[in-house]
Amino acid sequence: MIPIGPHAGQQVRRAGKSVTGAAIAVIALHGRGADAGDIIGLADAIGLPAVTWLAPDASSHSWYPYSFLSPLEQNQPFLDSALSVVGGLFQHLEDSGIPAEKTVLLGFSQGACLASEFVARNPRRYGGLVIFSGGLIGETIDEESYSGSLDGTPIYGGCSDTDQHIPLERFEITGQVLSALGGTVDFRVYPGMGHTINLDEISAAKALIESV
Repeated sequence: MIPIGPHAGQQVRRAGKSVTGAAIAVIALHGRGADAGDIIGLADAIGLPAVTWLAPDASSHSWYPYSFLSPLEQNQPFLDSALSVVGGLFQHLEDSGIPAEKTVLLGFSQGACLASEFVARNPRRYGGLVIFSGGLIGETIDEESYSGSLDGTPIYGGCSDTDQHIPLERFEITGQVLSALGGTVDFRVYPGMGHTINLDEISAAKALIESV
C-alpha cells in the first residue's frame, strides 16, 4: 500500500536495530499535537535493542482533525491517508523480510485510535497490538460491521477510567470487538490515572513485544 493524501511523504523516524538486521519490528504512532520523535522514545523506555522501530510523522502533528468520536466522514480524507501510511509501513517491512506476524503496531492516544482502527479493518495475524489510551474511531461502533480473523494476535490495552479524551465505554467496546475478531485481548483499566502511560503499561508492552 502506497501512502496517499495529506500524510503522504512525511518522514519516518527509526530506532533500534536496522530493518535489514532485525527479526521483529514495532510501528509506533504518536498522539495529536506530538510527533514521531515523542513516540520513538518508547524504544529506549522498553529497552529491546534487537527490535527495529519505525515511527511516522503525521502532517501538522495530527492524524485526523476532529475527535475520534466524530462521524467518520468528518475526519476524511485525513483518516484514510493515515491508514494508508500504516499499511505502507507494513508493506515496507514485509518487503524487507519482516512479516506482519513479527510486527507489533503500537500507539498512544490519537495514535492508539488509529492503530485500533487499522487492525480492526485489516484483521490477520499480527505480532501484536498495543493500545495506550485509545479506541476504535467513529461516532458509534457497530460490532457486527467488523469481520475476519486476528488469529490469536496478542493485544494489550491500557486506559484510565477518568481519561478526559477517551471514554471508558469506547475503550471497553474496542476490546470486545478485537476479542470477537479472534484477538487475545488483555485490557487494563487504571483508576484515576489521567491521559498518560504508566510503568505497568510499559512493562506489559515490553512483555508482548518479547513474546513475538
